[in-house]
Amino acid sequence: MSTEALFQRDAYLPSCEAEVLECTEAGIVLSRTVFYPLGGGQPGDTGWLRASDGREARIIDTRKGEPGRILHVPESPAHPLRAGDAVSAEIDWERRYQHMRMHTALHLLGSVLRFGVTGGQIAADKSRLDFDTQDEIDRERVTGLLNDLIGADTQVESQWITDEELARQPELIRTMSVRPPAGAGRVRLLHIPGVDLQPCGGTHVARTGEIGAMHVAKVENKGKHNKRVYISWGATPS
Repeated sequence: MSTEALFQRDAYLPSCEAEVLECTEAGIVLSRTVFYPLGGGQPGDTGWLRASDGREARIIDTRKGEPGRILHVPESPAHPLRAGDAVSAEIDWERRYQHMRMHTALHLLGSVLRFGVTGGQIAADKSRLDFDTQDEIDRERVTGLLNDLIGADTQVESQWITDEELARQPELIRTMSVRPPAGAGRVRLLHIPGVDLQPCGGTHVARTGEIGAMHVAKVENKGKHNKRVYISWGATPS
């Protein structure tokens, strides 16, 4: 039995009720979850699983398990939960929301710097994208363009297409090092009208204005043809 991924339909759900399907050495599998598993540069969620009788497990990471299953990694392997338990699954919402804002901001950054993306990483305080380019990157100019897109407060949408439709539109794939997962029959697209359209399974804010002011914190040369661009909170580069 697979885990119903509620975060794919509504990234703003902070909690849900679920049944514990299995407890393994790798983690706790639920029937449904709001916990996002590590993937696409976005960290796995943390939080709590709580039974009505007071038993609980602190979740320190979330990972993908067997196809269709999501593993909630407990702080202690000696947690008190067992298969069949009814639990409330609650994420650390503040941390998740930071990741949602950052992830959407990276899509805006990629729309400003129209190069192939060779890597990326999301954190609550600073995030980065690696670009396949030798061009010099003007931090102040990119900061200004990024904040213009944020200030436009554009709606952020999700769309679904089939594997076959994606195969016919390879130009949608910006990431050079990681391919979107295929084989499930359909792929989710992030759509920011007039700005960005590409496969992405991460969690995002509903409007770009929710991101708040950002700036390009640092640009590093990571090889002859690779630039690493960091963004962080606040509108002014340091």
